[in-house]
Amino acid sequence: MSESSVTRLSVFKTYKLYVGGKFPRSESGRVYEVTDSKGKWLANAPLSSRKDARDAVVAARKAFGGWSGATAYNRGQILYRIAEMLEGRRDQFVREVGEAEGLSKSKAAAVVDAAVDRWVWYAGWTDKIGQIVGGANPVAGPFFNLSTPEPTGVVTVVAPQDSSFLGLISVLAPVIATGNTAVVIASEKAPLPALSLGEVLATSDLPGGVVNILSGKAAEMGPHLASHQDVNAIDLAGADVALAKELEIAAADNLKRVLRPQPVDDWSADPGTHRMTAFLETKTVWHPTGSLGAGGSSY
Repeated sequence: MSESSVTRLSVFKTYKLYVGGKFPRSESGRVYEVTDSKGKWLANAPLSSRKDARDAVVAARKAFGGWSGATAYNRGQILYRIAEMLEGRRDQFVREVGEAEGLSKSKAAAVVDAAVDRWVWYAGWTDKIGQIVGGANPVAGPFFNLSTPEPTGVVTVVAPQDSSFLGLISVLAPVIATGNTAVVIASEKAPLPALSLGEVLATSDLPGGVVNILSGKAAEMGPHLASHQDVNAIDLAGADVALAKELEIAAADNLKRVLRPQPVDDWSADPGTHRMTAFLETKTVWHPTGSLGAGGSSY
């Protein structure tokens, strides 16, 4: 039998969750069909459960101390390494984004390039945001008064529904750039780019648990994460009006920070710094300098 007459079986990719630096299947064993913009089947994605969401929060909390305690410069290095690896897998993401969002190859390539550039942009902010939102405060008295930003903690991110990759990176990168850890609910209708991003994160220098990616229904997982006592903040970027209201009410139970959904016409536009400052706390320290002398200083 000649080689040309042998039909090769395709090896279909099995998409999995990304939790704690590992790739578990959903605890529930459930999956759902993901289709392209024309209704063609692409893959079965895990349908995450409440237990998966709890596991993701545990992983994020465990990773928070090490990640928030790392130097800003080190975080920037790690984020830049992720951008390098995204660039190396550019063709894969172009294909997945094109299928997910119904874009031509050239348009999908432009989206992926913008996403990689966005990641590099946030990598550059890790050791600069402190100068923007912190500093020395003038006070009347023999004190140094210094304000410095600190990460809020574990942040749940409801990723944008229509921008499966650029929108995802635009809401995820600022969360971790400032030292927070994240539990991401990927776009329900287009989760594959997000799940593939997990593969990139796992093979970079990012510690396991800093980012945890769940696929499935935001309406199912969202209320549990919004009311979870160990989640400190939530970004409602991908929630519709009804779900956003429900999650905001649930988040009030333990006084979570809430970033309300805001319409974004163009995810490639300049994002500004508001998504970084949204999940930062300001710590102000007073330090005595001694009695002021005639010249206005004790030194």
